[in-house]
Amino acid sequence: MTTPKIEFNLTDSRKQKPSEENLVFGRHFTDHMFIADYVKGTGWQNHRIVPYAPISLDPAAIVFHYGQTVFEGLKAYRAKDDSIRLFRPEENFKRLNRSLDRLCMPQVDEEKAIEGLLELLKVEEEWVPKLEGNSLYIRPFVIATEAFLGVAPATTYQFYIILSPVGSYYEEGIHPVKILVENEFVRAVKGGTGGAKTAGNYASALKAQETATAQGYSQVMWLDGVERKYVEEVGSMNIFFKIDGEVITPAVNGSILEGITRKSIIELLAHWGTPVTERKISMEELAAAHASGKLEEVFGTGTAAVISPVGELNWNGKIMTVNEGKTGALSKKLYDTLTKIQLGDEEDALQWVTELTPSFVKIG
Repeated sequence: MTTPKIEFNLTDSRKQKPSEENLVFGRHFTDHMFIADYVKGTGWQNHRIVPYAPISLDPAAIVFHYGQTVFEGLKAYRAKDDSIRLFRPEENFKRLNRSLDRLCMPQVDEEKAIEGLLELLKVEEEWVPKLEGNSLYIRPFVIATEAFLGVAPATTYQFYIILSPVGSYYEEGIHPVKILVENEFVRAVKGGTGGAKTAGNYASALKAQETATAQGYSQVMWLDGVERKYVEEVGSMNIFFKIDGEVITPAVNGSILEGITRKSIIELLAHWGTPVTERKISMEELAAAHASGKLEEVFGTGTAAVISPVGELNWNGKIMTVNEGKTGALSKKLYDTLTKIQLGDEEDALQWVTELTPSFVKIG
């Protein structure tokens, strides 16, 4: 089968780039975006890079009514030698396809998707920030475009990739956050869509997050939807616990998102020889570990913050302070190692990085 070409329709009217000193997450967007169209029976076609612009859809488009949409999130980093680096992009597009399958949406050609991303980065190279701590956030997403009010999978879709220059997740680098354990609402259950990166999962989490924010907490930690006792994940992160020298993270069970950073942390810990286990862990076990002084560190993992140390957990009004509210040694080591690998300041021993020279010749 012939691989479809990518067509280019580039604008001469470039936006003024925001100051790198004041970048915030998700507010600024580059000059161009990638688009491909899908028609049932024909497949993906019309791969193109065009000026960034509003999307025009029929009011009856299925995405608006029945939520057929999935997305991904990854970053491009500028190294000191001016090369552009991507961290495990193939894993993001594998996960995109798993999400698409769960939502009865057509899967994308992963190699073609990465090619489209690289071509878009070539066009938008100047948008990759130079200031340390900044990066170019990459948002691939697929939406159902067919105008139809029947409850059925759409027959037409569009695949987009948009780019947004972003600053450091935290104003003053890595520091512990406070987390509220959610006891009223449920994010997902086994057999549902919790393992897919789809919009509805995030919309259903907003009410609990609103409550947590009002109480001064940064994130919500979700419990399982059946017994309401086992830890699942945090709002925008997977979660890890260091208990008596062992690192434990909830096992993937169909209701937990399989994070790329989560996968990388597990592999990195194993590479170091640090005990790491994926299993069910209850709040009762965590509370007991805290009471005995064995709960040494808690940290979240995700694309946005990489590693987010947790300094406090609030479970039913019981406050559990972790490591005196300070960043733990393991959390700091993981953060430093992963960010240095992403930026080319440390050897990429596990071969995670796709590296591009300033002229975009792949060398790794």
